[in-house]
Amino acid sequence: MGRAELDALQLERLRRMVDYCYNKVPFYHKRLGEAGITSGDKLKVLSDIQYIPFTTKDDIRDNYPFGMLAVPMKDIVRIHASSGTTGKPTVGAYTQGDLEQWACFMARVVTAAGVTNEDIIQISFGYGLFTGALGLHYGLEKIGATVIPASSGNTEKQLMMLRDFGVTGLVATPSYALYLGEMVRESGYPQEAYARLRHGILGSEGCTPEMRARIEESLGVTVTDNYGMTELQGPGVSGECLGRCGLHFNEDGFLPEVIDPDTLQPKARGEAGELVVTTLLRQGMPVLRYRTKDITRLHYEPCACGRTHARMEKVMGRTDDMLIIKGVNVFPSQIESVLVGMENVGAHYQLVVTRENFLDRLEVKVELTDGSLLESFGGLQALQHKIHDKLKSVLG
Repeated sequence: MGRAELDALQLERLRRMVDYCYNKVPFYHKRLGEAGITSGDKLKVLSDIQYIPFTTKDDIRDNYPFGMLAVPMKDIVRIHASSGTTGKPTVGAYTQGDLEQWACFMARVVTAAGVTNEDIIQISFGYGLFTGALGLHYGLEKIGATVIPASSGNTEKQLMMLRDFGVTGLVATPSYALYLGEMVRESGYPQEAYARLRHGILGSEGCTPEMRARIEESLGVTVTDNYGMTELQGPGVSGECLGRCGLHFNEDGFLPEVIDPDTLQPKARGEAGELVVTTLLRQGMPVLRYRTKDITRLHYEPCACGRTHARMEKVMGRTDDMLIIKGVNVFPSQIESVLVGMENVGAHYQLVVTRENFLDRLEVKVELTDGSLLESFGGLQALQHKIHDKLKSVLG
């Protein structure tokens, strides 16, 4: 679909969604009324979305568990929720129509990643309240792929299924895929036993280019990333094609914006900032202008693959995990990009922030993979200097 036609479709669906939220969700009735937007007709062009108030994670938590529903509970057929590690979990509620639409969006994402009905895909996400496993599961089944709902853990059995079932694709977190790659080397089976693996459909965690390269080397797969969160639906908001030049947004269902996280004003197209997303089709728990806290930028020129939907760059950090060290903005993902793949350095690390003389100080702690270095102070010192110098060059 061309850009002008897509913009027109988004404006039509945005107007309809504003009416829906104003009439169906008490929270939005109050919030939109205070902003003077009591009808979608007040939105004349897409940029008028800036006059709609933001929705935050705190808003959803304050209305826990079902205060954001737009339909009676009898119309809800599924409930998911976040882990709630920082307080009450954020809840996602779905009508039957929501689940069908979710499967369609996920079907697009896995198709863009090269999966077909001839593939056998092992899902090594944990099943349960987490949206990742079931989201991928129904999208893969929709295109006719064979799904193995392996869930997480029991690595020996995971490796056995990869070998014995002729698995061609793996769904997992990047960290677990990295671990499986290490276990493949230690399994005692020749690499040919895993030769049918082609697709690595990873998500739920950040994955730096360096980590992706290690996973691809160890498992022999092509890794693609996808994006989503419980507040919006789950995975399937966007996903990479095999060209891997950004994650294609399902723009007919999700309207993305990029704002300055400090001023809250819209950024120009192509500029980096905080991603804000409005759901355009969700029935059970619609969300207007949700502040994701993720830092990215959007590109609107058509992709070489032929898809015309906007592409978001891989998330480069979060507004709530950004550190300011000596006046420089530092994201943990930048540090990870330095550490992953560095000789003698393990995959796990700690960032320790302390304050001295009113200034933040950052200490990076790493693990060694070669214990013999502990016997040589000179070797340790050389490695420390190497990490220090590379971090300095990357972080500025």
